[in-house]
Amino acid sequence: MAAPEPARTLRVLVCPQEFKGSLTAAEAARAIAEGVRRALPDAAIEQLPMADGGPGTLDIACAAAHGELVEGRASGPLGEPLRARWALLPGGRALAEAAATAGLLLTPERERDPARASTRGVGEQIAQALRRGVREIVTGVGGTGTNDGGAGALAALGYRILDAAGAALGPGGLALARLARIDASAATRFGAGAPVVRVAVDVTNPLLGPHGATLLYGPQKGVTPQLAPRLEAALAHWAECCRRDLGVAIAELEGGGAGGGLAAGLAAAGATIEGGAALVGGLIGLPARIAAADLVVTGEGRLDAQTAYGKSVAYVAALAREARRRCVAVAGSIEAWPDGIADAEAAAPAALPLAQAMRRAPELVAAAAERLARRAAGGIDARGTRP
Repeated sequence: MAAPEPARTLRVLVCPQEFKGSLTAAEAARAIAEGVRRALPDAAIEQLPMADGGPGTLDIACAAAHGELVEGRASGPLGEPLRARWALLPGGRALAEAAATAGLLLTPERERDPARASTRGVGEQIAQALRRGVREIVTGVGGTGTNDGGAGALAALGYRILDAAGAALGPGGLALARLARIDASAATRFGAGAPVVRVAVDVTNPLLGPHGATLLYGPQKGVTPQLAPRLEAALAHWAECCRRDLGVAIAELEGGGAGGGLAAGLAAAGATIEGGAALVGGLIGLPARIAAADLVVTGEGRLDAQTAYGKSVAYVAALAREARRRCVAVAGSIEAWPDGIADAEAAAPAALPLAQAMRRAPELVAAAAERLARRAAGGIDARGTRP
């Protein structure tokens, strides 16, 4: 009688995004992997942290794609000089992260000024990459403290943004109310034979309106009810001038409101706006790694109705479903989860205060991952059905 074939090693791919305020994507991946290992000690576990264009994208994509971090001088949100990194990737590509130069957390809360904050540093980093001969640049625009419609970035790329007297406007979104014309005669354009810029966004909101950059996302950057209508009007004027002088309609672009309108501004220069999770997933080879796994474990701080709209978890789940791989998720709290996730486990007990849960995030996430992996190994999901 022939000897039975040895059992094949279970392959588990761990690819969460950050748990905001408590764990980076890499920390979350380590905690989940620890829990899975306790439940499945013989499994082969691969950690592949994910991001969608916000803070952390640079380190995640650079490490996974075997890129080179480059540091250079750039302007901060309020014009302060700083040293900021971007990445050179194989194949003549580069990656920049707006949060590195225009991030909300770069400015102490008491000093934040969303009317004056500028994305100039983002344009400076793109220019640095172009000087290195890069032909394709991915720019993640999540996590900014700016609301200038990308005007600062375009100014750094050679666009002259002028008032009625022909003088350059000062920084910030509010200054755009005095915009008379945009001179692009010596500016850098993207696409159609020129370098390609792909803007990675984590939201689908437009530049203007109740779901736009100012009225929906402005308050978290310090935009007051008194300032909001003035900034909204200034961005509307900016959009009209981009249409008139650059020939690009940016007011209603899907995702144009990301990064305080930075996505829309870069689109006015010829950039394309794309889902950040898919862009990052392509850079790190996520589809192939999911296809090679038996079980995919993803996660984020909160699973809810918004998860399905452009978030990394939903993208991972969609890829797993397409590859016919079982996908489960760990989250700090759970309200709902998107299609493609077979099971999910909350890390924080309902009765535990949020502050305590965040302090204990590594141990709680590991324990949740262990419970989830034991269920996954038994083929039973939270609804009591077999996959």
